[in-house]
Amino acid sequence: MEQVDCVVIGAGVVGLAVAREMALQGREIILLERENAFGTISSARNSEVIHAGIYYPKDSLKAKLCVEGNHLLYEYCRSHQVATQPYGKLIVASDEQQIDDLQAILYKAQNNGVPEIQLISADQAKQLEPKLSCSAAILSASTGIVDSHGFMLSLLGGFEDAGGMIAYQSPLISAKPIGPGGEGGFELNIGGPDGMKLQTKLLINCAGMSAPAVAQRIEGLHPDQIPKAYFAKGNYFSLSGKSPFTHLIYPIPEPGGLGVHLTLDMGGQAKFGPDVEWLDIENEVQIDYTVNPKRGNGFYEAVRRYWPDLKDNALQPDYSGVRAKIVAPNSPAGDFCFNTPQEHGLQGLYNLYGFESPGLTSSLAIAKHLENLVKGASKSF
Repeated sequence: MEQVDCVVIGAGVVGLAVAREMALQGREIILLERENAFGTISSARNSEVIHAGIYYPKDSLKAKLCVEGNHLLYEYCRSHQVATQPYGKLIVASDEQQIDDLQAILYKAQNNGVPEIQLISADQAKQLEPKLSCSAAILSASTGIVDSHGFMLSLLGGFEDAGGMIAYQSPLISAKPIGPGGEGGFELNIGGPDGMKLQTKLLINCAGMSAPAVAQRIEGLHPDQIPKAYFAKGNYFSLSGKSPFTHLIYPIPEPGGLGVHLTLDMGGQAKFGPDVEWLDIENEVQIDYTVNPKRGNGFYEAVRRYWPDLKDNALQPDYSGVRAKIVAPNSPAGDFCFNTPQEHGLQGLYNLYGFESPGLTSSLAIAKHLENLVKGASKSF
């Protein structure tokens, strides 16, 4: 039976970043992906926004890793020739009553150490964006867009250059700890056309939405350590014609998401979304990614609060994605969750739960944080 130092499950952007970091540390590593290509699920179905770290509670992992990840991502993309567009973002108060909400967002961002952020007046916002309607706005200069596929391709190249190997169409069927508390590592049963068995000292579950389902296949992991997965679909609608804005435009956040905002792709084309559509399903296999055109009806009302000139029938259904939630609808937003041996008692096992947005922005910082956790755990055993 083949033995390796580390197995990472899931080749989305977080899994790729983690696998690359682990390989750069000199580990012999295999990256397992159940699909026939990398980054085809949540990592291919998002807005590609490089977030600044504005909205998250002070001292949360999302706040810390997003602010750090923003800097790391821009630096990485510059040095590895991955395309970015630092458009900047305006968060807008659509009326006087929302200015207090805007002040609270600014205060939170400043507490999180977000750079290049300021509150501007309606007139200042109009100078930047003449088509914008608002009572005030926050300008975030460090928000932008990244070519997410190019970024993931670069991470994969770095992983393979460091000696890592990726296995596609290779879902985890089961994992069994070897010895008490997994002190001898794990024996993995892997499916797919060329099914195989592996032994590994380090097992890292980066399966995104599927992380709770993957964790259920690991023997010896108590059910209390596996959160319930919730699925919040986000639908996007594209704008026909030229974008009226040169910045990303965000309203005040709503429960479950950041509101129907305008983002730009790498070429400057505008799209709106995502909204929040909670799915009453048990697992990700049941997800229907089709965008219902009728959901566009709510988009028009939301968008016209900050862009009154939006014409009827200007929006077309585009694509959708699903957030990797581990908190129920109407609950406070959850944080990134690193479920480590300290919590569950199985040496060498790390489950990453709830890695929704800002997972893309934070991916390099997530990988470094996890590496530090692994190093700390190895010293304690």
